[in-house]
Amino acid sequence: MRSSRLVETAQGLGLHDHLCWRYDDPAELRARVREFLSDGLARGQRVFYVGSAPADALLAELQGIDGIDEAWRRGAVRVASLTDTHSIDTPVEPTAQVRAYVAATAEALAAGFTGLRVAAEATPLVRTAAQLEAFVRYEHLVDQYIAAHPFSAMCAYNAGELGDSVIEQLACLHPNTNQDTIGFRLHGSSNGAYSASLHGELDLSTANLFIAALHRIELPLRDGELVIDATGLDFIDHGSLLRLHDHAQRRAATLVLHTSHAGPARIAQALDLADVRVEQRVEHAA
Repeated sequence: MRSSRLVETAQGLGLHDHLCWRYDDPAELRARVREFLSDGLARGQRVFYVGSAPADALLAELQGIDGIDEAWRRGAVRVASLTDTHSIDTPVEPTAQVRAYVAATAEALAAGFTGLRVAAEATPLVRTAAQLEAFVRYEHLVDQYIAAHPFSAMCAYNAGELGDSVIEQLACLHPNTNQDTIGFRLHGSSNGAYSASLHGELDLSTANLFIAALHRIELPLRDGELVIDATGLDFIDHGSLLRLHDHAQRRAATLVLHTSHAGPARIAQALDLADVRVEQRVEHAA
């Protein structure tokens, strides 16, 4: 299971968790990175810190983590500068980036660790519209991988440089975030029967963000159906249900919505959506 919630710290996240962290103060970010990576070391993961600074400066930022020097010597801690691993003026290639982390996770497991945990300050990779478009797709793809594999990640973005609108487009595709203005979170599920999970609320105020998210990503189908775990969704209006329905239709798929509320079934019936199946469940699934 993985968590999905608004957070105030980077502590307490598990082996399959994915965090979007909005920050204003670099010193505050460094404290959150140390929290996130300290938890990873305690869980037996190999931890990786990626940022714009040179590698030796990044390692210095991790000082204060208990046992950091010994962890570095035994290969439990790694750092990398973005300038060494990415061309920061061009968009990332989403599938290639996911493959790189798949390989790094396999390497960590082969070395005896319980998985991989990465904290990345990714602001330089989303500065242009083309970069943002590609990175949003990457965030979706890597989240689908994280949901089912022992890889956890913290993606940090500088609000002063990017603004809230850009960060919202990224945060809404993470299960965990401190960006409290997004309204909903659409992300991968640890239950392989689901195409995705939805948490929060979907209404007129989230319409543009939801439309943009659905346009950019391709949710995986399950036996020809788009199966959404919406048991963590507190509200969905008719417009948002129609947007999900249209997304499923473009994929020639039936929309199946698992929910904790009776409202979505009534909306589907009122709109005469014959290719939408709503299944109400009492329990909450993450």
